[in-house]
Amino acid sequence: MSKGSELEGYCIDLISELSKKLGFKYNLHLVKDNRYGAMDSSGNWNGMIGEVIRGEADLAVAPLTATAVRERFVDMTTPFIQTGLSFIVRKATDSEDSTFSLLAPFSTDMWIGIIIAFLLTGFCIFLVGRISPSEWAEPDTEEHSFTLLHSFWYITGALTLQGAGPHPKALSGRVVSAIWWLFSVLLLACYLCNLKSALNSNSKHISIKSFADLANQDVINYGTIESGSTMLFFKNSNNPVYRRIYQHMERKKSYVSNAEEGIRRTQEGNFAFIGEAVSLDLAVARYCKLTRSPEVISMRSYVIAAPLGSPLVKNLTGAILQLSESGELTYLREKWWASSCVGTGGAHISEALQPYDLRGLFLLLGLGLGIGLLLALLELLSRAHNQAKDGKKSCCLVLTSELNRRFGSGGESTEHDTSDKSKA
Repeated sequence: MSKGSELEGYCIDLISELSKKLGFKYNLHLVKDNRYGAMDSSGNWNGMIGEVIRGEADLAVAPLTATAVRERFVDMTTPFIQTGLSFIVRKATDSEDSTFSLLAPFSTDMWIGIIIAFLLTGFCIFLVGRISPSEWAEPDTEEHSFTLLHSFWYITGALTLQGAGPHPKALSGRVVSAIWWLFSVLLLACYLCNLKSALNSNSKHISIKSFADLANQDVINYGTIESGSTMLFFKNSNNPVYRRIYQHMERKKSYVSNAEEGIRRTQEGNFAFIGEAVSLDLAVARYCKLTRSPEVISMRSYVIAAPLGSPLVKNLTGAILQLSESGELTYLREKWWASSCVGTGGAHISEALQPYDLRGLFLLLGLGLGIGLLLALLELLSRAHNQAKDGKKSCCLVLTSELNRRFGSGGESTEHDTSDKSKA
């Protein structure tokens, strides 16, 4: 791993401790082709092993597996980690057997946002119906059709793609209705698409806990690092299960170039990455979407490689044994394999839509509601202006009177009563 321009990790700490014990200085560089080392058909080595053989590096410090082929070309220290082969898969969604699986396409925050949008739209329709003169021309004599209850019933009908009359007559009411209809259609489309995806994912999910389970299914693809020691194990194995796994990887060409690619594909879903258990445990500790199979096969070890005949190997072996006996290797293991999940949260595991995924849709609804209310106020202002002009009254006085009449203050009738009393 890298932290800014510096490298960090178990192997970095290991070489640092070894240098302190043996009193040597070192310079680190990353292998050019990002590979551990494999021999091609012409007998040339690539990766870390190749650089050590060619003298480009004095040591190869990495999760480098000790194999018989590699040991013929480089010297190796005593193992600093014992491990075996296993595989990782993405965790199943938490909503598989949930009673509330129909709510799974949207997150909790999303449902709260939809309820708030529903309440605001119903209240907005109610206000537009009261303010707009085209909807309620004579508050003293006409009955108001868009009551608060009817407003919520109206938008509920639109949400279920059903009509619930009477429909708005004013431009302002129609703008609000059109925006709510558009919001409802797009929201339902997103819900149904995500629900279908969730149901398909759940129906395809099967329990895979061993290599036999992996070989006996064709739902999840799987692979390992191309030309690595893990691939060679399956290629040379006489076990029929392991042979089928190798044949599947050859047929599907499901190899990956490095461990990072394998972990990334596993996080995306429908892929199992096969590798050394200790490296997979580190990935599981960092990414909580992943889980490792409990089965571990083909026990092996990680070593430090040096050129043949290098005097460093004996000293490094003794230093590694001292670190093991003092508990330093155990401390490093606990330090770097401690769980530090990145991007945790059940909502992300289940791929439920979040409010920010549809923020454009909510912004569109808010803009439509604002325009509808503004148009309703302009309609009422235009009527008040015309009445004030005809009656030679103040526009503000007429507008206030209209608002009082429409929101139940009885302003107009009070005005008439006051005028009659003053005349008497």
